[in-house]
Amino acid sequence: MLELRPSCEHCDKALPPHATDARICSYECTFCADCVDGLLRNVCPNCGGGFMPRPVRPARNWKGDNYLGKDPARTEPKYRPVDPAAHAAFAAAIHAIPPQER
Repeated sequence: MLELRPSCEHCDKALPPHATDARICSYECTFCADCVDGLLRNVCPNCGGGFMPRPVRPARNWKGDNYLGKDPARTEPKYRPVDPAAHAAFAAAIHAIPPQER
């Protein structure tokens, strides 16, 4: 199941489990929509993949104990600010390639 990391790895903006502006890559690297759309240009600085909206885990036990109360979000942040110049150089080569083709 997803870790639901608590903040943006670049700017450290809070991204609680119900945040609709959280974005993740296939490795669960987690960034806010502002960083993904701006600085990162939809290129993960860790793997080169693209981002998708992070799903919201139900807060209420609707069925089968599949909810935040049983499987809480991660509390420890993963703060790894991106070097803008280094990322621009990295992303330049692959930014124009659609994420599903990278």
